[in-house]
Amino acid sequence: MPFHNLFHIVSHISFFFYLFIFSQNVRPLCTRSDYVRLALALIDKEVVDELGCSGRRVFSGSSADTTSPYPGIIESREEYHFVERLIPPTRVPDPPKHTDIRPSGWIPPKDQKPDLPYVVRRSRMHNIPVYTDITHGNRQMTVIRKIEGDIWCLENEVREFLMQLTGKTPPTQVNEIARSIRIKGYYDKELRTWLTEKGF
Repeated sequence: MPFHNLFHIVSHISFFFYLFIFSQNVRPLCTRSDYVRLALALIDKEVVDELGCSGRRVFSGSSADTTSPYPGIIESREEYHFVERLIPPTRVPDPPKHTDIRPSGWIPPKDQKPDLPYVVRRSRMHNIPVYTDITHGNRQMTVIRKIEGDIWCLENEVREFLMQLTGKTPPTQVNEIARSIRIKGYYDKELRTWLTEKGF
């Protein structure tokens, strides 16, 4: 539809809109439905004059339109792979298969999960979920997260491992709701290596 015809339609709609607003405070010469009928009749006349199809819009690509100069709409799925490259991924992709330690120090998990009553899931970045934390100003803590299964069994094994490593048993705290274990002291590197050797 040319721009000047569209401008005429919009101007007519605006005229009847302001006339309708004015009629809210002044006694109208006709009812509100009359304004609506006048506006629709005028718009329909503009569309009919423009399309020349007795008030019925005929879109390109339909069986009733054979002389329209505009191309129809074609849905193509063959080129959709070009669009998929532009869509950001919703998750971190799985890393390629490796069997040894990478130059960054990242160690891939074993294909077969260890036969243990607990599981330590890797983070969304495919790392062992062992972190350091500082609480109450200067209290150094190590946190193991994403634990599934028997969390108390894992706590006992952690205490035994750190007992053999340091000669003393550090205080630990189990949070069953958050599925995490907190250990007093910084043992993130040792625990990360220990869990990796288990196959997690």
